[in-house]
Amino acid sequence: MTPSSLLAAILGTEKSNKYEIKDNFGQRIYFAREENVYLNKNLCGPLRPFTMHIANNTGREVITVIRPLRCITCCFPCYLQELEVQTPPGTTVGFIVQKWDPLQPKFTIQNESKEDVLKIVGPYLTLRCLGDVNFEVKTLNEKSIIGKISKYWSGFVNDVFTNADNFGIEFPVDLDVKLKAALIGTCFLIDLMYFEPSSDGI
Repeated sequence: MTPSSLLAAILGTEKSNKYEIKDNFGQRIYFAREENVYLNKNLCGPLRPFTMHIANNTGREVITVIRPLRCITCCFPCYLQELEVQTPPGTTVGFIVQKWDPLQPKFTIQNESKEDVLKIVGPYLTLRCLGDVNFEVKTLNEKSIIGKISKYWSGFVNDVFTNADNFGIEFPVDLDVKLKAALIGTCFLIDLMYFEPSSDGI
């Protein structure tokens, strides 16, 4: 793996839909707020559409992530997940597109022209009780791993009795800033698809 930098934990408090994004020294660099219609969260749960506003410590929005209403189940391969990433807000720099696979979580990161740039491949099992869950960031031919998105296991008590999730994003230091923004968006999508309790919905 190439020299990398770690965008440390994303701490979620799902009741208020707010998140902190920290660097590898534990210093908060961004603050994220989910905007959605109240009924969407209660009726659609993890499927819900939303707009994620990501601001720096001065309060200026620097990244916007837009998620339309899509299906999660592999039974609908023509209507899978897709996110749009804007940075600065209003300027589309990329997309995260779920790829159909009956066994593994798979995503493709695309540039603003919808050309494939990177792939993300998750494990066959995403059970958090087994420890950290890693989603590998790979080149298009899947021969090289250049980073990963990890859901950190924080212990049985924390995972069962709290709504806070901790993630880490590892990537090459010289990775294009647009792709770094796309990886942040992918992290939110992975959290909702595989780790947010479905009891928030119907």
